[in-house]
Amino acid sequence: MMRHHLLALPIALIAGASNAAAPAVADTPPSAAPFTRTVVADFDSPWAMTFLPDKRMLVTEKKGEMLLVSADGKSRQTVATITVDSAGQGGLMDIVLAPDFATSKRVYFSYSTAGEGGKGVVLARGRLRPNGGGGEHLGEIEALFSARPFVEGNGHYSGRIAFSPDGRYLFFTNGERQKFTPAQDPKATLGKVLRLTLDGKPAPGNPLASKGFAPEVWSYGHRNLLGIAFDKAGNLWEQEMGPKGGDEVNLIRPGLNYGWPNASNGSHYDGRDIPDHKVGDGYEAPKVWWNPVISPGGLMIYSGSMFPQWKGDAFIGGLSSQSLVRVHLTGTNAAKGDQWDMGARIREVEQGPDGAIWVLEDGGDSQGRLIKLTPAK
Repeated sequence: MMRHHLLALPIALIAGASNAAAPAVADTPPSAAPFTRTVVADFDSPWAMTFLPDKRMLVTEKKGEMLLVSADGKSRQTVATITVDSAGQGGLMDIVLAPDFATSKRVYFSYSTAGEGGKGVVLARGRLRPNGGGGEHLGEIEALFSARPFVEGNGHYSGRIAFSPDGRYLFFTNGERQKFTPAQDPKATLGKVLRLTLDGKPAPGNPLASKGFAPEVWSYGHRNLLGIAFDKAGNLWEQEMGPKGGDEVNLIRPGLNYGWPNASNGSHYDGRDIPDHKVGDGYEAPKVWWNPVISPGGLMIYSGSMFPQWKGDAFIGGLSSQSLVRVHLTGTNAAKGDQWDMGARIREVEQGPDGAIWVLEDGGDSQGRLIKLTPAK
């Protein structure tokens, strides 16, 4: 029996996600964890985190708090409180340092908000500055980009951020908001990977602008894109939630259509079939897919030396599967690796400055702990 995504709203006609014509691989059973877990801190429904050069951390909480946390997790301060619409899957979401953070002190983040027509995801930035009282705050906050159109509903915002390896462009994910068809609508940014300038404008040379697409669009036909990251070779990887089955990892190429909602290796929640990806169907198939689902959260590609056996591999937080998932990457190919039972919904996974792997539990039905993973002794 397929597991349903706990994040998806229980609507009878929620649709499927894109999945691959890649050969089906047996789903990986939970593995014995080769790491030691150290609980560093606890939060209220955390969503994302990033490390500062001095090993401190910025952590976002769903309700709108942005926290600056000491390297040992023992102290924290609120550096910003963002007004968000936190209903359902909404809230304060991703957080990533600007490529030139060392000099600019800029921090990019995303959040959901209500506005004309409904709700949508916003890309914003600010500067981390001393507050005059011995602490710091995020000032000069400005919204750079808003998804189009705003629609009713509380799901599938996505809102993940990645900078290109050269630091010139920003890739931003817009989910299809559980509306299905916007993923194929050339005028909407929903259900797309976007490529923007660092000021949130359409990047020059985007592949579909001359074909009448929204000028920000880099790829389309996506569902709920909750992870995006570049590997060392400059390949862009993305993971997204399928419907009833069909979670996937995609290699993102400019201008390609990834099929949602017309093709998926999952099914509609009411049991109706969605055509699987097939060679020649016009849709780019995922490199890896899961039935039953793992409910993928954050995505990280490992480059450290603490776990040399995993260098270059992708790590995914599992929500309903309450797991940490490893995907082995080789060039432009991917294969399932380990799946470790974490005993809680894992929202985010990041690499620490020393090469440790850090995970954030989702909060809500789980705890909201920050856990550092180091090699088992």
